[in-house]
Amino acid sequence: MTYDYVQISALADPTRRAVFALVAEQPRSVADITRALPVTQSAVSQHLKVLREAQLVRSEPKGASNIYHIDPAGLGRMRAWLDSLWSDALGEFKSHVEASQEDDL
Repeated sequence: MTYDYVQISALADPTRRAVFALVAEQPRSVADITRALPVTQSAVSQHLKVLREAQLVRSEPKGASNIYHIDPAGLGRMRAWLDSLWSDALGEFKSHVEASQEDDL
């Protein structure tokens, strides 16, 4: 399993994507996230654990709780991987168009 697959699979769950989107809006505590979603605090903690292991979020201790932030390094690696897929797809599309144009001649 590659690192990028771990990140993509971490975002495959709709509740986890909602948790990620909330943290992307602004740093939040588990309690803040729990209040915004129809899931238990335990479930939010489990989703955050998966996102943390995929290096999509990071936590920062603040008093008795942790504040979750987007992990820019992990997100940057995922974006670079997605950009490379997009570049490959564009290259294949360009080759296909050029081959079609040659066939028309």
